Amino acid sequence: MNALAGFLTEMHEDMGGPAQPLLSVRGLTKHFPLTRGPLPRHKGGSAVRAVDGVDFDVKKGETLGVVGESGCGKSTTARLVMQLTRQDRGELVFDGVTVGSRGLALREFRRQTQMVFQDSYSSLNPRMTIEDSIAFGPQVHGMPRRDAIGVARGLLGRVGLDAQRFAGRYPHELSGGQRQRVNIARALALHPRLVILDEAVSALDKSVEAQVLNLLLDLKADFGLTYMFISHDLNVVRYISDRVMVMYLGEVVELGPVDQVFDAPRHPYTQALLRSMPSMEPGQRTETAPLSGDPPNPIDPPPGCRFHTRCAQAREACAQETPVLADHDGQAVRCLMFQPESGYQASGALA
Repeated sequence: MNALAGFLTEMHEDMGGPAQPLLSVRGLTKHFPLTRGPLPRHKGGSAVRAVDGVDFDVKKGETLGVVGESGCGKSTTARLVMQLTRQDRGELVFDGVTVGSRGLALREFRRQTQMVFQDSYSSLNPRMTIEDSIAFGPQVHGMPRRDAIGVARGLLGRVGLDAQRFAGRYPHELSGGQRQRVNIARALALHPRLVILDEAVSALDKSVEAQVLNLLLDLKADFGLTYMFISHDLNVVRYISDRVMVMYLGEVVELGPVDQVFDAPRHPYTQALLRSMPSMEPGQRTETAPLSGDPPNPIDPPPGCRFHTRCAQAREACAQETPVLADHDGQAVRCLMFQPESGYQASGALA
């Protein structure tokens, strides 16, 4: 049995059983203190509230899409989940075991969780050949170099690159689509269970993007992967995702099955995002902006609902009461309109 065949037969056991979510995130928070000069301000000073109490689950074998405007906290959430950035507060539970401290060791968590970044060139070491870049991770985790090179060459073939042609090349000798295929192969080199894709296809032209998306679907089926797919392209998210999570200003505002959210969005922000999608139908052209104004300052977000300053359905209660993310028939939404105990119905419209 060659190195790749042995790699493909390796399986991680379900520690929490098949019904246990692969990843559970609770209260994930990250604030970046503002700096004045070379040193950060004193504790209690201003900070950018990039991620502010995020809760979600990633089920085994699914693709969870994450969408939202630039600056909403998508990429920061991904880096927190990957533990490239440490959270201020919050807990990560991977297959029933808490990540860090006395639970699942960070080294083992990172072996089972890998990430593919947006910039395919800066993600690769320009001084390492393609096969060395892919084989590096397995070698760090104790695999002999010869076996690691065998795995690397096998994975190159699996992502559509002929190992004889590409294994000895350097990143600058490849196109953007080829480099992203290399990054995908490198992410698979440790046989992870969860792969985080942070705008992994946004820098590619549409023909190459379609090829990479189909490759990701094939690899998911072949390797039994779970994806967390972050993108600003709503059409791509609907194509590849099973569920979708909508973020706004560091919070989750809607979460549910992708078809349910796209066909019947409940949060006004989700509705505006979907109306902004370009249409190929001449009679369905967008003539007025679905959403006006810029997002509020994340250093000092507005009180109550953070979206109320841009919401056409906002009422007085929206500026005073903070909505919670509550489940309604399998579709969670953070909006006072869906909280019977709130004062939304009794309050008047904002001036």
